Amino acid sequence: MSDDQGDAEETDKERLDRKWEELLQELRVMQTGAQLTAGFLLTLPFQQKFATLDDFQRTLYLFLVAVAALTTATVMGPVAVHRRLSGEHVKERVVVTAHRLVHVVLLGVSTLIAGMALLIFDVVVDRWVAVAVAGALLAYLVTVLVLLPARLSDEKF
Repeated sequence: MSDDQGDAEETDKERLDRKWEELLQELRVMQTGAQLTAGFLLTLPFQQKFATLDDFQRTLYLFLVAVAALTTATVMGPVAVHRRLSGEHVKERVVVTAHRLVHVVLLGVSTLIAGMALLIFDVVVDRWVAVAVAGALLAYLVTVLVLLPARLSDEKF
């Protein structure tokens, strides 16, 4: 059964309420990941080895801090939209907006995962290994977060 089908007896209001609850649960998981990543990144400048980073590594680090901040802010977007529109009988707009923001958050978290691997492997091993690992991670993330869900949405149960 796909996410859009729900129970045969489900009303439109019940379907929107269910979708909203599911989106909130997904956002809770992503928010924790984004916050932990941001926390990890915020500790790096206070490590002794940080002073030895080259220009590429520092630029990558600052890029990742910006992505972590934007991702953390975006994960809060659906709650802000819900708070603003609560009681205005526009739950479908709230659910559609939250759905779109979840895609932005997934992009942000994916960028953080690949970018942190790039930075860490670049510091610990070398740049070519780092690029290979980050490229492999990006391919995996595209497979798991884009291709697999697209394929599953086409399958009939």
